[in-house]
Amino acid sequence: MEHRLVTHIEKALGWDGPGSVGTAFVRGRLTDPELPARLLTPHKLLDLIKRRHLANPQLRCYAEGDEIHPSTFLSTNVNRRRQAVSQADMAALGRILNDGGTVVLDHVDFFDPTLEVACRALGWWCGELTSANAYLAVGDTDGFHLHWDDHEVIAVQLSGEKTWEVRGPSRQAPMYRDAERNRTPSEDVLWKGTMRAGDVMHIPRGFWHTATRLGSRSGGHSLHVTFGFTKRTGVTWANFLSDAARADEAFRRDLEGAEETAHKMLTDKLSALAATHSPERYLDELRSSRPSQLIFGIEVAQFDACVVGGELPVHVALFGVGGVLPGREFGVEDVEVADPAVETLPGQRGEFDLGDVEP
Repeated sequence: MEHRLVTHIEKALGWDGPGSVGTAFVRGRLTDPELPARLLTPHKLLDLIKRRHLANPQLRCYAEGDEIHPSTFLSTNVNRRRQAVSQADMAALGRILNDGGTVVLDHVDFFDPTLEVACRALGWWCGELTSANAYLAVGDTDGFHLHWDDHEVIAVQLSGEKTWEVRGPSRQAPMYRDAERNRTPSEDVLWKGTMRAGDVMHIPRGFWHTATRLGSRSGGHSLHVTFGFTKRTGVTWANFLSDAARADEAFRRDLEGAEETAHKMLTDKLSALAATHSPERYLDELRSSRPSQLIFGIEVAQFDACVVGGELPVHVALFGVGGVLPGREFGVEDVEVADPAVETLPGQRGEFDLGDVEP
C-alpha cells in the first residue's frame, strides 16, 4: 500500500526510501500540481485557528522577524460551564497579516485530519515521530532570523512563494539542550532561492536557514508546512536508562554518605543495565510498541442502498480524526479489497480513491 504524499516526496527528492532523511540538504518539486492544495489552504488554516482553543506558543505571530506578544492576538473567554478558554482574536490576526505579519500554528496535524493522515504516513514510512507546523505570511514581510532546528525537516510550499537561504551546520548533531551553545551561523551557503507552490526541500538537523518575503514587492502570500522528524539519539537512550534505573532501590538511595563500595556497586549496576537494555533493544522495543495496521469497518453507499459488512484494510497512516476517513484527499494504491461490495465501486482498477467511500 502506498501513500500519495510519501510517494511524491520520494520522487521529488530523488529518494528510494527513508534512509536519506537527515543525510544532506536536497530540494525538488512535487509532480502532482493538485497535491499542495489538498494538504492545506490559507482559508482552511484560518478556519482551524478560528474554531479551536489555542494558546501560545502553539499559536504564534511574528512581525519583522520578531515575535508578537500573545496578548495581542489571543483572548480569554468563559464558556457556559464557566471554564476559561484561550481563543484567537481573528480580527487581531487579520490586522497582523494585513500589516505584513506571519502566523504560525504548531502541530497543525492535531486539528486537521488530512495532515494527521500525512504525519501518520510519514511516521510509518521513516519509523520516527512526525509532526507538522503551518506558516502563513502575507505581503512584503520578514520571516524568522537565521536559525537551526534540532530535528530533520521536510518543507512543502503549499501556495504563494517565499525566499529561502540554507547553510550548512556549524556544530555536528546539535541539540536543543546541549553541552555547548550553537550560536555562530555557518558561512557555507548551500542554496538561496524562491520556493513556489509544489516545491519541497529537506533540511537536515543543525543546518542553518531563514525564510522571508522581504523584497517580494507584492500583496501576495506564502503558506508552507514543515514536517518535523524527531529521531532518537544516544542521549535519548541514556535518558531511557535513567528512567529504567528508578526500578532499582540502589539508584534511589542518597549518594552522599554512601561508602565507596556502594558507589562501585552503582557503576556495575549501570553497566549491567546498559548491557541489558542495549541501543538495539531499545529501538526494537520502540518499534514493536507502535500500533499495527488498523482495520476499519465501513459503510458503502451504493445505488441508494447501504451495504454494511466486510472490512477494507486501511493502513494506520490513513486513519482520520474520530475514525473519519478524509474524502478525496489521497488515493491509495495496491489495496486488496476485502468486500465484494467495495469491488463494484468506480475507480477500482488498481487504485482506491477514499472519495468513493462515505464513512
